[in-house]
Amino acid sequence: MLGFQPTDDKTIADWQQITDYFAKLDRASDKVLVKEIGKSTNGKPLIVAFISSAKNIKNLDKLRQISAKLADPRNIANESELANLIKDGKTIVSISCSIHSTEIVASQMSMNLAFELATANDSDTKEILDNAVLLLIPSSNPDGIDIVADWYRKTLGTKSEGTSPPELYHHYAGHDNNRDWFMLNLVETQAITKLYWREWFPQFVYDVHQQGKSSSRFTIPPFFDPPNPRISPSILREVGLVGYKMAADLQANGIAGVATNASYDTWWHGGFRSAPYYHNSIGILSEAASADLMSPTTVKSEDLARSRTRGLNNALETATNFPDAWPGGAWRPADIAKIEMIASRSLLLLAAKFRPRYLRQFYDRGKENLADNSKDPKAFIVTAGQPNAANVSRFLEILMAQGIEVWRMTNELYLKMLPTDKDFHEMPLGSFVVFTDQPQRNNVLSLFEKQVYPNRLLPNGDAEAPYDVAGWTLPLQMGVEYDSIYEFRDLEKERPTLKRVESIDQARAILDLEPSGGAFAKQPNPLTSNSKIGLYKGHTGSMDEGWTRLVFDNFQIPYRSVGDVELRKGVPDVDVLVLPADSDNSIFNGLSAERYPAEIAGGIGNAGVENLKKFVQNGGRLVCFDDSCDLAIKRFGLPVRNILADKKRNEFYNPGSIVSLDVDKRQPLAAGLGPKVAAYFSSSSAFEIAADARVRIIGRYAAKDALLSGWMLGEKFLNGKAALVDVPYGKGSVVMFAFRPQHRGQSWATFPFIFNALEKN
Repeated sequence: MLGFQPTDDKTIADWQQITDYFAKLDRASDKVLVKEIGKSTNGKPLIVAFISSAKNIKNLDKLRQISAKLADPRNIANESELANLIKDGKTIVSISCSIHSTEIVASQMSMNLAFELATANDSDTKEILDNAVLLLIPSSNPDGIDIVADWYRKTLGTKSEGTSPPELYHHYAGHDNNRDWFMLNLVETQAITKLYWREWFPQFVYDVHQQGKSSSRFTIPPFFDPPNPRISPSILREVGLVGYKMAADLQANGIAGVATNASYDTWWHGGFRSAPYYHNSIGILSEAASADLMSPTTVKSEDLARSRTRGLNNALETATNFPDAWPGGAWRPADIAKIEMIASRSLLLLAAKFRPRYLRQFYDRGKENLADNSKDPKAFIVTAGQPNAANVSRFLEILMAQGIEVWRMTNELYLKMLPTDKDFHEMPLGSFVVFTDQPQRNNVLSLFEKQVYPNRLLPNGDAEAPYDVAGWTLPLQMGVEYDSIYEFRDLEKERPTLKRVESIDQARAILDLEPSGGAFAKQPNPLTSNSKIGLYKGHTGSMDEGWTRLVFDNFQIPYRSVGDVELRKGVPDVDVLVLPADSDNSIFNGLSAERYPAEIAGGIGNAGVENLKKFVQNGGRLVCFDDSCDLAIKRFGLPVRNILADKKRNEFYNPGSIVSLDVDKRQPLAAGLGPKVAAYFSSSSAFEIAADARVRIIGRYAAKDALLSGWMLGEKFLNGKAALVDVPYGKGSVVMFAFRPQHRGQSWATFPFIFNALEKN
């Protein structure tokens, strides 16, 4: 059908070919049923292939209902009903491929895996199909598959063969599409979240990735420390068991270079394989070494010897977690696919063979979450009457979309907000209550609580970098006021008066907002002026530019993209120009001409910088987010210095945390904001202003206790320093955010700063 064997060298199937293949497999096999669960950002079908025995495929809805019942023990009357559900149920396993579409091999491998399961007659395959239902997602990023396929075909045989496309491979998020699994900004995330946590409740979620080529050939669980304390210990044990089973099967097949307990930890919430932990499911990540997209490569032993990662000193040195090093050599897409196939079948066979155990454990974890724990809050209350109703609405929408129960108060409740409180406090009507005694207890706690990342230092005193960010407390990021509740007065009497919020429009009515018109509705345009807004967009594939576009699009803010060529040619025809958080090197130099065509190589260069200067001198406003401030400071000669730029990792480190800002409300850029605002800091900046400089300081990092959630080493270097400044330059000005005010589309608390900066009167 394709004209080639998937995963062969220099072949690639685009999304139309992949979906056509699965549609044909559906028609040809009674063991395969393909469903469309939504559309991608650019309108392509997002599909799931259900693969199981013919009998199970006929009874899919019954099996879905059993899994949903096991996910909520409150719906199961007694042990007898539970025993029958476990007897009749099947282990639900989801395998998702190539969310990062430059990690392309898994999407191609998915066709081989589906074909093999649909046609093989061996005893292992029969056991898998009889006892498990596979939800196979060929890719959760269809748009990216086509971007990569088009670029790869276009550049075959050229100097660009095997390079990443010169654009984001997800319309908004690029690589960050795997950082959206609690925020649900992206339509792909929304569709799969609904499939998983509102419909099917899989016991296993396996996310198939690729990593750099000069490390291990394959990295699998168990994962590196630290674990998140809100993950059930039984889940961490099972994650490790699956990883060791995969490792043993790979070793039996002669696969060298397999690492466990390395690189990837389980602290971060918002990834494809980590979000399942908070839904009582077992999340698995694998990372295979990459080829050059679908072109083979050669890995040199000296490059392996130089590699360093957490838990793996170098990729030529054996250890207990890396007992069989790979010496280097030829590395092909088919090698990657072989490893991924073995790992996938290893998981499926384990899930099938121990089906009753996994179903019972899934039920038990949900039941444990219903039990009272005196150390934890009994509930969280989102208080009525707070000013940011739109933020509250979106916050509640996010919670409900992933299956968290939200209730509304119809009577006053009396409660204690601290374990040490002596008196009960009255909570006003119209407040929303999120109890922790629900099956998703750990999800509720992890989203509402302030994270306290452990102080992990290397022997030389440097901070040990976590896999992703250290803190993400959602109501803080979104500027939503809430209280932790440790005791209710007469809860048994009052709880029946609470009403479950069944839809976001019910919540919006309580908040005096118009109906949403559908899930995740667009927000009204917050701007009052008619400024012409430009957003810099180079060819390096800036995720920060993508997230900025998402915020603009969600709030229906008109803008246009301004590229390198336009900036090199002249002054842009806009009133406000936004530079996303890209480095000076990325903006100034762009892509290398050694690997990329001349028409897309290079950045804005000296000509572009001079035109930016003219733009501001003539009255324009240049708005810089985080990293791009370096370009303005360096090339405009501004009287501002990033005092963190020269700090070593044993002096200052903040890998991604929420910090407190003190805001000067007298400044126009602070309109509508309170005196204190939570901002997102991710290896960001802190400004020191030259003496006697004419610089307006809109916000400073708090003078003490600036860290609100996450981890920060050396806070003294940050305290009291400028975080948001407006620097006059000619007739215009440069507005510089030392942080990312639109970080991953999550930091709603600081969105108003952006909107104010776009108002050029």
